[in-house]
Amino acid sequence: MLLARILVLQLLLVPALTFLSFTSPAVRNFRLLHVDFPRVTFDKSFGGYCNGLISYVRIWKREWHCPSIHYVLHAPWKDIAKNCKYSDSFCEAFKGYCSASFEAIPLTVCSKTLGQPPTSCDYNGTLSIHRVYLLCSRKFNGEPISIIGLIMS
Repeated sequence: MLLARILVLQLLLVPALTFLSFTSPAVRNFRLLHVDFPRVTFDKSFGGYCNGLISYVRIWKREWHCPSIHYVLHAPWKDIAKNCKYSDSFCEAFKGYCSASFEAIPLTVCSKTLGQPPTSCDYNGTLSIHRVYLLCSRKFNGEPISIIGLIMS
């Protein structure tokens, strides 16, 4: 019985601790705020996926203002992270290396409903599939730290 508990702890805690200890805060924030796979379902009381998600985002970031737009990717981390293994260009505006995703990724675009006061967070969500521009943590063997925008084709 003790051996079974140790095995369970090893299987659960080691990957979690590894993720927490070797991942930069920027990458950790990206994964928590911009990756939702598999896609969660929020309670009906939130009034939709994006309203629930933005509630989580505001709590995590400890911000009261409501972002105008928020992107959430619905793909496994390995499929997202591979896009930053070699970042082909330096993006001056973002002071970092950026890369376009190789393939289209399922995502939700949460857009703030027009005409809302700054502290009112009512959102519309659009589920689509697009290639995205990612800001990467470094030029070689980097990881995504932000979504710069969508590639419309």
